Amino acid sequence: MSAVERGEAMGLRSVHSVARHMKNRTQFGRISVVVWAVLVTAMPSAFAQAPQIHSQNSAQAIPIVLGFVGGFVKDDDNRHPEVQIIHRLSEQRLPPIHAAAFENRRTAKALEQILQWLDTDGDGRLSAKEKKNARIILFGHSWGGSAVISLAEALAKQDIPVLLTIQVDSINKGWGHDCMIPPNVAQATLFYQSRGILHGCRPIRAEDPKQTQITGMYEVEYAKQPAECNSYPWFDRHFFSTHNAMGCDPHVWSQVEDEIRAQLRIDVPAQQAQVRR
Repeated sequence: MSAVERGEAMGLRSVHSVARHMKNRTQFGRISVVVWAVLVTAMPSAFAQAPQIHSQNSAQAIPIVLGFVGGFVKDDDNRHPEVQIIHRLSEQRLPPIHAAAFENRRTAKALEQILQWLDTDGDGRLSAKEKKNARIILFGHSWGGSAVISLAEALAKQDIPVLLTIQVDSINKGWGHDCMIPPNVAQATLFYQSRGILHGCRPIRAEDPKQTQITGMYEVEYAKQPAECNSYPWFDRHFFSTHNAMGCDPHVWSQVEDEIRAQLRIDVPAQQAQVRR
């Protein structure tokens, strides 16, 4: 073969090589385009699923527990069992709980806080599902017991259910009747005493017995005040002795806390249970 023929043959092989290379690149390009098209098609679906999962998780309402103190007691006065219970519940991590103490005159503020907590998607309004998922427990002593019913009535006007109300020697304050339980309340419990200048309402009644179960009405009598009352003001201890006694009776308030925890299916802390025994 002459040099010219060899050159032509080499050139032909080079052309074929380039052609094969270009064909492979073209095929690879086609595959890349197909893969890219699949990824681009799948990506919006994948990203669309993330907010849905977040929305489902956020829609799970966290239980709400509010405690109302009586008289002119401040909502951070840790001498009072209402505040102590809220403090323990607020430290609860599993399951998480929204817990807060309020002065009995702050029902409007308490309602505002509940509405904020129930708005799980943060859109500024409550859907029917957000209302239905509400798990609310309200408890209080004296005027605080009256505040419990006032707040339950305010929630009823917005079609928001209440899981449980607990009143301890409830004293009616303002308009309305603190012995009448509104129909949005599923269960209601009363602790009361009947002696002294101040004593709570009895009995409590369900406005609609088909909607509300009265789980208990417990009367307690006091021959003397519990030792826990010694830190309370002198005036209260001497002029409202029996009413004051129920406000600081550790046996009554341990039952209150037990009932709250039973509703929420959470255990009493081991240290606290040991103290009770």
